[in-house]
Amino acid sequence: MSALTTIKNIGPAFEKSLMAAGIKTAEELRALGADAAYQRLLENGARPHFIGYYVLHMALQGRPWNDCKGAEKSALRKQFDRLKSQSFDPQRSDLERILDQIGVIAPPEK
Repeated sequence: MSALTTIKNIGPAFEKSLMAAGIKTAEELRALGADAAYQRLLENGARPHFIGYYVLHMALQGRPWNDCKGAEKSALRKQFDRLKSQSFDPQRSDLERILDQIGVIAPPEK
């Protein structure tokens, strides 16, 4: 099994966040894919950040982090906004988020 940092653009800080979300190896990250991995990060309490999202996509494609441009970047932004709306609620405390994850409280009405 390979360390997460063997993937281009995944440094020690990003590796720590991924590991905290239960993603321990490069192989596991590749098998999950960028969207599922990013959703895990959000569900684990990571603050949403579009650059981190597209850097993850570029990393899994073996591309430089800043290679995302134009229509591709616009499409990724739409997907990021969708993931963020499903997995992150800035109005909830960390305790409420965890209670929701284990099914103790219902999600807020929209």
